[in-house]
Amino acid sequence: MSIKCQQIIGWIEETAPKFRAENWDNVGLLVGDPTNDINRLLLTLDVTEEVVEEAIQQDIQLIVSHHPVIFKPLKNLRTDLPQGRLLMQLLKHGISVYSAHTNWDSARSGVNTILAEKLGLHKIEVLKENFSEVNYKIVVFVPKGHEDEIREALALSGAGQIGNYSYCTFQSEGEGTFKPNKLANPYLGEKGSLEKVEEIRLEAIVSKGNLKRAVTAMLKAHPYEEPAYDLIELANKGESFGLGCIGILSEEILFEDLIRIVKERLTIAAVRAVGDLTQKVRKIAVCGGSGGDLVEEAKFKGADVLITGDVSYHQALTAKEQEICVIDAGHYATEFLSMEGLAEYLRLKAEASKKKVDIVITSIRTDPWRFY
Repeated sequence: MSIKCQQIIGWIEETAPKFRAENWDNVGLLVGDPTNDINRLLLTLDVTEEVVEEAIQQDIQLIVSHHPVIFKPLKNLRTDLPQGRLLMQLLKHGISVYSAHTNWDSARSGVNTILAEKLGLHKIEVLKENFSEVNYKIVVFVPKGHEDEIREALALSGAGQIGNYSYCTFQSEGEGTFKPNKLANPYLGEKGSLEKVEEIRLEAIVSKGNLKRAVTAMLKAHPYEEPAYDLIELANKGESFGLGCIGILSEEILFEDLIRIVKERLTIAAVRAVGDLTQKVRKIAVCGGSGGDLVEEAKFKGADVLITGDVSYHQALTAKEQEICVIDAGHYATEFLSMEGLAEYLRLKAEASKKKVDIVITSIRTDPWRFY
């Protein structure tokens, strides 16, 4: 049984909502129709002509990319030029493209967390915080005896999560009143009569990213035709998100040993490095893709090393002056490993929803750089 493109988009945006993307970015469904049926999807960092040809040959209906297939506004759509030719092929073969870029970078299970865990870091935190999640309190009034059903629905939709604790709610008892009119279909009481009911006030904290899903789940589980509920924006902020991660190794090691670990775990032949190979290091900052502009932030946070890609000459000089080591492992290598994490996440979501969709990772190495 196929699945709608929109449902897959919903799964992605549960973990990487679009509002967490940087304001200069272009994320979301960039090509195609959200109502299309999807049997097979392909994950890739980049949408190149080779990747599109692979998708055509494998009967792919949806490509999920990290880098946006359309980044800058289009001023023309010429099929004699590479981008126009690529977009024409996608449309001709009915292949949609969804891009999750900086919102996937900053996701709690996204690019940077996966990179940090791959390199053996612990006590992982955000390197450069860009914003904190807005929190809401959802308050719902439930007839006594139904509070456990509503609590379960809220918890499964992401409400009631505080740090490492879930199902965090508070309840109190009271009396609710209502009078159904002649058009109502009341769960309790009679039309035209004032009804007094023992009710439970149930409240829980929910993040902005989970708010819509929590309200939908609550309304579906609630026995009343017209449930009464409040949504209150809170001053106390939730989890922080932003660029990169910082954490510690289980023990102090030499910088040259860290370089070896990076090459082995990212499966790359060579890296560029700034720093003394004999220096002992433990606190490590990482940023998948292009993170050279985080050198000073990493130093400020006490990192011994910044691991990233696309470090410029002047950023490397800054690192040397600031006395922080840098490993430039390349844009591609520091991001591509997250494709398997995204694939596993989507497979679990499909399994939980009892939907069948084949999820494959591109076999095309889109990294333009080669080492000789």
